[in-house]
Amino acid sequence: MAAAHRDNSADVIVIGAGLAGLVAANELADRGKQVILLEQEPAHFLGGQAHWSLGGLFMIDAPEQRRMGIRDSLDLARRDWAGSAQFDRPEDDYPRQWAKAYLEFAASDMRPWLHGLGLRWFPVVGWAERGDGRAEGHGNSVPRFHITWGTGPGVVAPFARRIEAHMTAGRIDARFRHQVSHIIQQGGQIKGVSGEVLAEDTSPIGAQTNRQEVGEFEVYAPSLIVASGGIGGNLEMVRANWPTERLGPAPSRMVSGVPAHVDGRMLKVAQSAGGHIINGDRMWHYCEGLRNWDPIWPNHGIRILPGPSSLWFDAHGTRLPDPALPGFDTLGTLKAILASGQDYSWFILSQKIIQKEFALSGSEQNPDLTSGKWDEVLRARLFSGGKAPAPVEAFKKHGADFVVAETLSDLVRGMNEIGDVALDEAHIRAQIEARDAQVDNGFAKDRQIQAIHAARNYRGDRLIRTAKPHRLLDRANGPLIAVRLSILTRKTLGGLHTTLDSQMIGADGAPLPGLFAVGEAAGFGGGGYHGYNALEGTFLGGCLFSGRQAGRSDQIA
Repeated sequence: MAAAHRDNSADVIVIGAGLAGLVAANELADRGKQVILLEQEPAHFLGGQAHWSLGGLFMIDAPEQRRMGIRDSLDLARRDWAGSAQFDRPEDDYPRQWAKAYLEFAASDMRPWLHGLGLRWFPVVGWAERGDGRAEGHGNSVPRFHITWGTGPGVVAPFARRIEAHMTAGRIDARFRHQVSHIIQQGGQIKGVSGEVLAEDTSPIGAQTNRQEVGEFEVYAPSLIVASGGIGGNLEMVRANWPTERLGPAPSRMVSGVPAHVDGRMLKVAQSAGGHIINGDRMWHYCEGLRNWDPIWPNHGIRILPGPSSLWFDAHGTRLPDPALPGFDTLGTLKAILASGQDYSWFILSQKIIQKEFALSGSEQNPDLTSGKWDEVLRARLFSGGKAPAPVEAFKKHGADFVVAETLSDLVRGMNEIGDVALDEAHIRAQIEARDAQVDNGFAKDRQIQAIHAARNYRGDRLIRTAKPHRLLDRANGPLIAVRLSILTRKTLGGLHTTLDSQMIGADGAPLPGLFAVGEAAGFGGGGYHGYNALEGTFLGGCLFSGRQAGRSDQIA
């Protein structure tokens, strides 16, 4: 028994082998710490949600920005973050500190640190969350979304390689299919964790795995780090935390933008040990969700990353008001959609728009960027022969949410076949004709057309992201396309309250010795460093930064 106890002891236990957990474990092992890394999923799930991401990172005044003619600064980024976060609660003190520290990291150490690990970035910087139209409000004033060559797997790869090297050297003991159910405490001190060993599972990465218990375990350490992610795969928990008073009623139907293992169970375990969740009502869900025609996990949804040109209508066929434009203000648009009394909306666009502007979120939906090969990117995005990238065309052909037609009459007829609310063709036609009348010259009073002109002033958007304004009802630009859009779950912005060392804080405001949290479990730092809104690229960035903070913390014995 004594020998078993020794074998099951370490300096630190890390719970969760997603990106934040990998970073923390590596940093600790680099310091000479003995680490036990526990993960409820199989070994080939290494990297968690990060594997499925587009690999976008929020960086400030990076060489990629400067080469694209983008003038950015830490001061401007701070203004944008403050306008987006809208911190307004007493418990936002540490989230504010985390936001300040992250912005300094994103403007200094982040890129050289990652570059030294082998990461490289696509030269065209993306302009995500373009804002709510106010200088002091939500949104990015400039493009800051740096897509990693190799997308999510490319971000995970260097940390996975380091984990393997540390395992070979005996500094990290990685145990998969180990599900933590209890944090062991004695006299107010952390002693370890216990839980269940789950049956092996060879399901493809991201698929739902079995929960068959085949044994029990206990492991011991004076410090443990919770890196278990959020709640986005648990729709019951999402609805229970939904901010009805701020966004409107929780959607009756949603698609899941993250795998089922993003279940929030470790948050409850951490709470039972004294951890305190703050800002649980702050969350980040997208409006442009598609039902995946080729699903990997249950209720699998894919997000459209739209350019600015698609016309956006509510379920009743009424155009959404500015700033509810594609790619501008996610939560503002979500509120507008839910105010319609329905939980879905519509894009109407042309083939010219889908060809240039549609991208799908996720590593598997961007094989060209995931491959990291220029010839594949050029073939897919610039020399496509009038077609959108192959994954987009596949959704257009097979997806249950797409309607393609040569005439508006046929388009509306098809929309009525898949929608819950009957649409009036005359109402939709009048709105599209009014919009079309705005594109015949370089001037416009339509705010969306103005936004398109502004986007095309940025050469990155003009090159690969924003179609030249054109009449949607001109058949030369067709066919017409309609897309039914569902609400898609993604990130919890609140989480376990932590200090800048990632140490958990109890309900009484005092740090909890030996307990730490990182990544989405900690609201990406402090219990919610985004505040109410995200500027994108900050999910992966928050995992990287919070994992590094914990791994380098002097508070870990």
